[in-house]
Amino acid sequence: MSAAAFPRPDVDALSAPYWEALGKGHLLYQRCESCGTAWLPARSQCPGCLGPDIRWVPASGGARLISWVVYHRAFNPAFEDRVPYNVAVVELDEGPRLISNVVGLDPEQEIGAQLRLDQPLRLAIRHEQGVAIPAFLRGSE
Repeated sequence: MSAAAFPRPDVDALSAPYWEALGKGHLLYQRCESCGTAWLPARSQCPGCLGPDIRWVPASGGARLISWVVYHRAFNPAFEDRVPYNVAVVELDEGPRLISNVVGLDPEQEIGAQLRLDQPLRLAIRHEQGVAIPAFLRGSE
């Protein structure tokens, strides 16, 4: 990794359950007990009904690719040694979307040629500089 400092998440009381679960190998999202809306990132009230009856729910690990961009120049100097790399919008099987990466791609092939809309993905939690981060692998890889 580059000599630049790896960006660390801002963990607070609201987001702590998410980051703690990732550290234990689980991805959590929030769901409203009143209306059933599910979302990420963490919020103190439901974005659907604005209710406060929220619980953390474990994700199954299944997802699909919604969108992506391939960076050929690092957005952050800490990622200079990773170019080219992708940043993807992923929709969990349960509905919430998050920004992540699709990993495990063939470095000999163009990244964009290995990705397609609605491509099935599965969760692969990675540990970067002591931080657990949700990433995704293609299909059943």
